Amino acid sequence: MIIETLFLLFAKGALLGLIITVPPGPIATLCINRSLHRGFGSGAAIGIGAALGDACYGLVAAAGVAMVSDIVDDYSLPIAAAGGALLIFLGIRDLMTPPAGALQVGTRDLLRTIASTFLLAISNPGALLSFGALFAGLGLVDGNTVTEVASIVIGVFFGAMAWWMALSAAVNLARDRISSDLTLLIRRISGVLVIAFGAVVLGFAARLLLA
Repeated sequence: MIIETLFLLFAKGALLGLIITVPPGPIATLCINRSLHRGFGSGAAIGIGAALGDACYGLVAAAGVAMVSDIVDDYSLPIAAAGGALLIFLGIRDLMTPPAGALQVGTRDLLRTIASTFLLAISNPGALLSFGALFAGLGLVDGNTVTEVASIVIGVFFGAMAWWMALSAAVNLARDRISSDLTLLIRRISGVLVIAFGAVVLGFAARLLLA
């Protein structure tokens, strides 16, 4: 009975991770861009960083919906400012990185990608609110034991990772079928989109500051 309960919580966590991850956004744009220009490994690294961030937010939400509300109220401004600045930095870096060196990806680059994407994932206060709402909707209410919380959080991670791995693999498979000119155009468009996302987030932070 305990194993069945833990598996059900894992499945709900995986569904939650998938629901949170699938909608398009700046991290998806980065994942497509890196998978297209640097291969599956770079796209997967972005997915790992994003999934770790989602798992952290899942842990916070599992600790209690009230805590989610308190964190968003207290830290929305610095979180949004950091996230917006990081998005703009990543967008500019992608625009300025020469295509010729894009395929030479080492372990240090992958670890840096995981770290930067993790910071980006946890710098979105809206995601934390979404986690709180989805936790309530899926019946993942307060009062879970440590083992149950762990099952949920692990499920969130694997649900998110399933999407990122599928997206990275699909883009990587399409890489050889896309011309170099179109690849460069996609790179520039994605870089501009990421910068635009960052500007919107910074605008939100400025509005919070002036409120």
